[in-house]
Amino acid sequence: MAGRFQVPRGTHDLLGGEMLRVQKVLQTGREIFRRYGYREWQTPIFEEAAVFNRSLGETSDVVSKEMYLFEDRGGEKLTLRPEGTAPVCRALVTNGLAQSLPQKVFYQGPMFRYERPQKGRYRQFHQIGAELFGAESPLRDAETIAMGRDFLQALGLGEAVRLELNTLGDMESRAAWREALITYFSGHEDSLSEDSRRRLAKNPLRILDSKDVGDRALLADAPAFDSYLNDASRRFWDELRESLAAFGVEFHENPRIVRGMDYYSHTAFEFTTDQLGAQGTVLAGGRYEGLVEEMGGPPVAAIGWAAGIERLASLIGPQEEESGGIAVLPLGEENQLKAAALACELRAAGWQVALETRGSMKKRMDRVVKSGATHALFLGDDDVARGVVQLRSLSDRQQREVNRADLLTTLAEQTGLSSSPA
Repeated sequence: MAGRFQVPRGTHDLLGGEMLRVQKVLQTGREIFRRYGYREWQTPIFEEAAVFNRSLGETSDVVSKEMYLFEDRGGEKLTLRPEGTAPVCRALVTNGLAQSLPQKVFYQGPMFRYERPQKGRYRQFHQIGAELFGAESPLRDAETIAMGRDFLQALGLGEAVRLELNTLGDMESRAAWREALITYFSGHEDSLSEDSRRRLAKNPLRILDSKDVGDRALLADAPAFDSYLNDASRRFWDELRESLAAFGVEFHENPRIVRGMDYYSHTAFEFTTDQLGAQGTVLAGGRYEGLVEEMGGPPVAAIGWAAGIERLASLIGPQEEESGGIAVLPLGEENQLKAAALACELRAAGWQVALETRGSMKKRMDRVVKSGATHALFLGDDDVARGVVQLRSLSDRQQREVNRADLLTTLAEQTGLSSSPA
């Protein structure tokens, strides 16, 4: 006998209770985004490889080690998207929207990274995120962070997460810090990992993200960014913290939060938890001012964040299956088509309907009760001849005969609704 097929390594099926938790994350996100005036965009699952080579940098681990790259039959180099920000920026430019600011955008969907699978980390995973294009002031940064806070609170995670905040300063400040880092790490080049030596000349800020033990031992004495902030960057930092206070957002300053890409500036933040072991970040983001230009658009200041849906789903409690609805049970095979027509009529009116035809009446009723249906409709030969149905309330087991013409009104009355659900 042929072997059973398995899911590809690093992927997983979303079923049952996990799927309910994922749906809860998505529904909650959409509601919070609605409150802030955001609209959903969807971009293709694969993009031109250059979209990510330019936005993430060829020295990044994502580009050099983790992207799924392939050539199509026409020889075009494509990649499965590893993250959502660059495609949304590309869409902003492609669709001529960079001149119509602000644009408040959210997205959700699968991302792909070729990395070693481990608990809570997959090669195909799902993200939900938001981008504000046209973020003209620190107030907008604070508002975007507040939206992330509201999202986590609405999921019931408010007490389980902590906001860590840092400033990356403007381009002038970062350039001065960059030179100081190059000088410092050059003096310890023999102690750096191979990856960090490669990054030293091109982008030393990426060394600060290194997971190598030897690299991290050097970070304690590395130049602190605070010493290189110019006056404009200090004002932005002060206004950001004041604005967060106005939104009622609590935070902890963490100078170790950095972003390796040159287009990130000023605000960098992470919501972290101690409930995930070493992988403690549940939502992270920052301000960026050069990425839209990288995609061929004009200078646009933006801020955004993203969160792993599976990671959030693992932190929220069990979700109940949607219950309710009506079961239609024909008595005898000769009435199945009549019952099908009745189910169609009810669904057209907005009701959730299950057509139960399989097995004995006892087995059918067992399934109906287990499903959480509120009512059962029985249709027999005599009922069809007289134009009636037998309506049973499953909460009190009371049964009554109802004319077909009055059925929708009677259902609305018995369920306490003024009209059938739409």
